This record gives sequence, structure tokens and C-alpha cells, in this order.
Amino acid sequence: MANQNAKGWRRVVFAFGYSMNGLKACFVHEEAFRQEIFLLIFFIPLALWLGETPTERALLVGSLLIVPIVELLNSAIEANVDRVGLERHELSGRAKDIASAAVFSSIAFCVVNWALILIPRWV
Repeated sequence: MANQNAKGWRRVVFAFGYSMNGLKACFVHEEAFRQEIFLLIFFIPLALWLGETPTERALLVGSLLIVPIVELLNSAIEANVDRVGLERHELSGRAKDIASAAVFSSIAFCVVNWALILIPRWV
């Protein structure tokens, strides 16, 4: 692991750089991540506009942000599985399917959250 001896603020700066590299790599190599980021550009302002209280705004925006966070984890799992080998293996498939299910669950959580907050206003 690079820069293991970095301490204090240097470690924080290096960690920030690694995080930015990870975001860039995911954006470049993962279509789903790009789609989710482009949707955030539309939905975050909408969430801030539709939320009537700071708590509602936080819930609407927070549920949106969970989706790309889980997608980052899914992409990391898929990259690790693919690094080990590209041949089909039951455990590799299971790992990828479970990671994909986590992304689906985060999207479902977001939809339910938005529905619970917004539908009562229109019913």
C-alpha cells in the first residue's frame, strides 16, 4: 500500500487523492455510475425544491446519494471478482449478483422514501 508512513494531514491528502482516483475510475469505466450521476444532477435540485422542511430535503437528497455510493461498492466487488478470473464460477456469479442486489435495494429504498414523503401531499 502506497504512503503507509504518511501521518496527519499528509495521510488525509493522500486518502482524498485515492478517493478522487476511485470516483474517476468508476465514472470512466462504469456506465451505471455515469447514469446515476447524471440523474443526480436533475434530482438533487428537484429534491431541494420539493422538500418542505430541512428534514424532508435531507431524506430526499440522502436517499439519492445512497444509490451511487452502493454502486461504487458494487463496482469494486465486480472489479475484484474479474481480477481473480474471468471464467465462470458459482461464487463469482453469486458475489456479483449480491452486489447488484444491493444496488437494486438502494434504488428501491430511494423510490419508497420519495413516495412516502411526496405521495401524501397529492392524495
